[in-house]
Amino acid sequence: MQASSTESLHSAPLGSTVARLCWALLLAALVAAANLLAWRALNPPVDAPDVPARVAGLAYNAFQRWDSPVENRYPTDAQIDTDLEKLSAITTRLRTYSSSEFPSLPALAELHGLRLTAGVWLDRRTQNNARELQAVRQAVRKHRNIDRVIAGNETLLHGTLTPPELIAQLDRLRRDLRVPVSTAEPWHVWLRYPQLASHVDFITVHLLPYWEGVPAQAAVDYALRRLEEMRTRFPGKPIVIGEIGWPSGGDRYDSARATPAEQAAFVRTLLARVQGTGLDYFLMEGIDQPWKSANEGRVGAYWGIFDATRTPKFAFEGPIDEDPYWRDKATISSAVGFPAILLFLLAFARIRLEGRIAFALAAQAVVSFVVALVTLPLANYLRPIDWAALAILVPALGVMAAILLAHAFEFAELFWEGSLKRRFETRPLAAGARQPFVTIHLACCNEPPDMVIATIESLRALDYGSFEVLIVDNNTGDEALWRPVEAHVGRMPGNFRFFHLPQWPGFKAGALNFALAQADPRAEVVAVVDADYVVRRDWLRALVGHFDDPQVAIVQSPQAHRAWGRHPFRRMMNWEYDGFFRIGMHHRNERDAIIQHGTMTLIRADALRQRGRWSERCICEDSELGLRLMRDGLRTVYVDRVMGEGLTPDDFASYRKQRRRWALGAMQILKAHWRGLFGPGALTIGQRYHFVAGWLPWVGDALHLVFAFAAMLWTIGIVAAPQYFSLPITLFMAPLAVFFTAKLLIGPLLYWRRVPCSIAEIAGAALAGMGLSHAIATGVIAGIARKRGVFEITRKGQRGGAGAALGAVREEAAMLLALATSIGSVALTRRPDQIESLLWMLVLALQAVPYLAALSCEALSRLAPTGGTEDHARIDRTASVRVERPPAAREMTPGELVRGDVIRSKAIGGDTRR
Repeated sequence: MQASSTESLHSAPLGSTVARLCWALLLAALVAAANLLAWRALNPPVDAPDVPARVAGLAYNAFQRWDSPVENRYPTDAQIDTDLEKLSAITTRLRTYSSSEFPSLPALAELHGLRLTAGVWLDRRTQNNARELQAVRQAVRKHRNIDRVIAGNETLLHGTLTPPELIAQLDRLRRDLRVPVSTAEPWHVWLRYPQLASHVDFITVHLLPYWEGVPAQAAVDYALRRLEEMRTRFPGKPIVIGEIGWPSGGDRYDSARATPAEQAAFVRTLLARVQGTGLDYFLMEGIDQPWKSANEGRVGAYWGIFDATRTPKFAFEGPIDEDPYWRDKATISSAVGFPAILLFLLAFARIRLEGRIAFALAAQAVVSFVVALVTLPLANYLRPIDWAALAILVPALGVMAAILLAHAFEFAELFWEGSLKRRFETRPLAAGARQPFVTIHLACCNEPPDMVIATIESLRALDYGSFEVLIVDNNTGDEALWRPVEAHVGRMPGNFRFFHLPQWPGFKAGALNFALAQADPRAEVVAVVDADYVVRRDWLRALVGHFDDPQVAIVQSPQAHRAWGRHPFRRMMNWEYDGFFRIGMHHRNERDAIIQHGTMTLIRADALRQRGRWSERCICEDSELGLRLMRDGLRTVYVDRVMGEGLTPDDFASYRKQRRRWALGAMQILKAHWRGLFGPGALTIGQRYHFVAGWLPWVGDALHLVFAFAAMLWTIGIVAAPQYFSLPITLFMAPLAVFFTAKLLIGPLLYWRRVPCSIAEIAGAALAGMGLSHAIATGVIAGIARKRGVFEITRKGQRGGAGAALGAVREEAAMLLALATSIGSVALTRRPDQIESLLWMLVLALQAVPYLAALSCEALSRLAPTGGTEDHARIDRTASVRVERPPAAREMTPGELVRGDVIRSKAIGGDTRR
């Protein structure tokens, strides 16, 4: 019967190439359209009065984009002339700030019909003051278009001159010049020093509501009220507004936001209010001056109505856009996202429609963010310190984007049932079929004997007729631990053999290679089980049938745990482990890219022998072997059926030590196999993807640690040297919050869908996983920096105490304290209503969450067991011992393996085999 159209949408393929292409084009187009609408929603038009493109006057600095008086880089006369030609189209008056820096400016302005209010820069440099005064005297004598002079710009506000010093300079200039003379100060300075008005011909007042934290919507009314206050205080005295304006970029100042829309609305509202009043004012300012950010903070660069490339920032008529370039950014992001999303929709048509839409939207959001980030330098004048922050943040944000897409892909494929097609069930041998011989290897080191014996007894109960068990105890010095196991094996059938290796290289891999050398030559399958596992009787019978396919090299069943029901933290660990086998392994299995684990795993013996055995150079020898076999074109099988149950680590210290080892080993694998992962070879695209993207979250943990240190150092700069360090641009900070929120949502949602546990257990698993972040980070860094690692045994089953308080989490506690101190320092120094500082405090708080989680896990792991019964049978677990490679260790020959002068080898219950 033909499937309905709805059913065809939820299946893959959609029925035909044309149908798939049409649906993919439609969905990609809808996502692109949604992206355009999202950009529009984030940039609503702002209403403001339409006004003529004319202003009474403009404050003007001639410095170009890369010029700076601080670094003695000045514009050419040709560049100044071009500026004046552009400015003369909208005004007839300019105010300057220095007469000695640009001596040719008055003549050039005269050519364009511009009248000048010439500036004289006064400060504590006596020689510079003399040079400025001489320059303005000469300019006034030579150029009739200079009709006023302003000597000193906010000199009293900044304390560069005292009132008597300034008055002396003003009196001298008034005697020498034929034109009116004034000085420029904010309104409150004039009110504080009213005597200053007697020494000027007119008052020049600065009205800049932004610096008083006034919202842009109320700023024009506020400025005009202050002007009236000045007129009332100084009746009959001419008043000129020397600076009035609004910045288009930079940090928020209390309630004042510096955005292009706020600037455009302020300027147009001001022009509408003063039109026809004859108000004498200079708009602050003509052209952006990026060099000012070194002295005034980031906002100092953005006061111009033209940007530093001499492009108008806004129109004097029509709607105002929050981001003038949003249409270009939206179009580019949709154009870039469309083909990528189309390719995904075609390649993964089998994924449920809901999943495809979810991933497409996530991918488009990431592309839009990347476009916004890439265009950031085009819309902002970044200082060297900003570029330094960008150099740190962009790689980190890039990894975050990749991790987010990987999580989104996993979510899209697994949240809705019906997308996974590659599934395996148990495959028992047919009745009467030949049973392939299985050699089972159990490596142990410093393990409690009762736990190992319980594992051995479960193996003796296997419902399988053709197997052997080799127990290899390596590097255990305490005879009380290995002698009882030896004695127990001595009372067992001949297919159980025990070996004690007093000093043996290679960690667990070395022990497993020894067992492989001793295995029965008839062995077709090698099975590996950890010393704390109790296996099901049908483990082998249920799974060995998969080896009927000659291409199958590995059959893996999940790690599962027991004896955790009465222990709150062990319960958390159990569900955290379980999530990977219910979620991650299914996601990987779909593309034959599972992670092989060192327990409950079956391996084709010939494949193991012929392809280099277990790697003793890698402390995650199991995962490394799996990747190596995949590189040779062999296949893997994941059967999600619990075939055995082991023990969770004893406490958080052991848990974090284990995860650190895994992270270190993962980096060893990536370094050892990077050519196979990124170069030519038999690995499929899907396998390459999972072995890179699957470990990206761990790389993200390492970047989290790096960023935490960088954030704390930046905070020190903000507090101690605010003239050089300012709060990061919001675009840098917002993605961190979005990324953290997305991780908090995606993981628990997948748990809720696929892992059979309660909401409280989901939260506990999330807390346990989060608490491992620092351990993973240090493992990743160590794995990248070191060639070799040390295999640290995970503590299980030891009855000892919990150790000193915070002993396992000293580093996390120190990081938490440092971040809390950083948050407190920002809180104590921030201005009221400053959103950027709140965002930065949020970023620091998010950085602190994993460290707080680690301390919480450490505290929970110390809680006593609760009452009631265990969910599973209780078995004691093993001790944690650091195993070092002996200095003289070397590879043993087959003959040496059985000679008593090299090792002490006990073959209990049978002959020692090579």
